[in-house]
Amino acid sequence: EGTTLQKAAAALGQPIEIINASTEGQIDRAFTAVAQQKFGALVVSSDPLFFIARDMLVILTARYALPTIFADREQAEAGGLISYGARRPDAYRQAGNYVGRVVEGEKPGDLPVVLPTKYTLLVNLKTAKTLGLSLPPSVLARADEVIE
Repeated sequence: EGTTLQKAAAALGQPIEIINASTEGQIDRAFTAVAQQKFGALVVSSDPLFFIARDMLVILTARYALPTIFADREQAEAGGLISYGARRPDAYRQAGNYVGRVVEGEKPGDLPVVLPTKYTLLVNLKTAKTLGLSLPPSVLARADEVIE
């Protein structure tokens, strides 16, 4: 993921820094580093820790007035600025289909890799207003859901 994100940023001429965190303490320290380096924005990938710590992440992004895009909609629902990612219920449904196929006798190694086909863009205008941001109409027009 980091390599793909770095290539996309480089193609746009934007510098990018990848910061890893695997505990809530590391998340807190990462935000201290982000504040010191004066990043202009943040992208938070999909990760079980980031999903569980979504309230903490939203609080930290607000504290540092950092526009952030999250991979999970629950983070935008909790007060994050934007989320763009695959729908979790769809992934769970697909996992259930796989389990059913294995129970029916198919070998797990024979099952195809299935990638998400539907992604959802959620924009939280309350958070945009708090951050003093005016989002382009094109972003709002593309949004699947807008929290006002």
